[in-house]
Amino acid sequence: MAQSEKGKPILLVALGGNALIQKGQRGTIEEQFDNLHLPMRQIAALAERYRLIITHGNGPQVGNLLLQQEACKNVPPLPLEILVAQTEGQIGYMIESTLDEVLMERGIEFRPLVTLITYVVVDKDDPSFHRPTKPIGPAYSRQEAARLPYPTIETPKGYRRVVASPEPVTIVERREIRQLLEMDFIVIACGGGGIPVIREGRAFSGVDAVIDKDLVSALLAEEVGADLFLSATDVPGVMLGFGEPDQKMLRELTVDEAVGYARNGHFGTGSMKPKVEAAVRFVRHTGKRAVIASVAEIEAGVSGTAGTQFVLEQSDT
Repeated sequence: MAQSEKGKPILLVALGGNALIQKGQRGTIEEQFDNLHLPMRQIAALAERYRLIITHGNGPQVGNLLLQQEACKNVPPLPLEILVAQTEGQIGYMIESTLDEVLMERGIEFRPLVTLITYVVVDKDDPSFHRPTKPIGPAYSRQEAARLPYPTIETPKGYRRVVASPEPVTIVERREIRQLLEMDFIVIACGGGGIPVIREGRAFSGVDAVIDKDLVSALLAEEVGADLFLSATDVPGVMLGFGEPDQKMLRELTVDEAVGYARNGHFGTGSMKPKVEAAVRFVRHTGKRAVIASVAEIEAGVSGTAGTQFVLEQSDT
């Protein structure tokens, strides 16, 4: 792998919601801390060879905050972008403290860590504001979803609430993130897709939405010059016929192959589709490698021995 100009190569790891809350769990704080140890031990091992950015989802957490608000009428409700900011701090703290613990287990007494509250610019005219597609919160049965007062979408986990999810345009703090990487900080950024904002002259204004974590992670990886982008999820990689008896794991995909499969409807909107799209964008714009792998195989995904490897052109092997 080609290294970045200032030493160790840059790796961005995007953690899916399953890194904190696994299927069938209630999502207690104890469960979330316990679940984080698996990815953090692998990231701690990679930290010796890479400069690291960690991004993460917040679908279950921000959905739960919305439910808590709607269940209590005694305090003023908060807009969605404020709830996203809350989850950036909440999950960032959990990642930082768990990662610091496992770094010390490896004999690394000090490695600077920082969680950055991150703004992400979106277009005020993005069509998603009129067509919500981003699933958040808990999963419901078809019968339960039919009784809910807000729109839902069917996902592999069940029916989930959907909110607007505009396209990310740029990350406001990209320069600060680059500077922190040069100082060998492990940076936790763009949590939950970042706080969605629109430009108003020289200022920014938050909007009611949740940006897709994978798309903004690919954009951040591109904007800071990352050498590798890995999306960690709850399956071993990209599958054709997912959930069917003859499902097939794809070990390597070129950009053109991935686009073709997506066009033919092989990847679900609420699950693998945004991850594949994010990987394709990163590889197409940078010529570098992207990976989709399970949370349990982050290290192997980085080494190229697990997950689905996305490349610009087919390898000779």
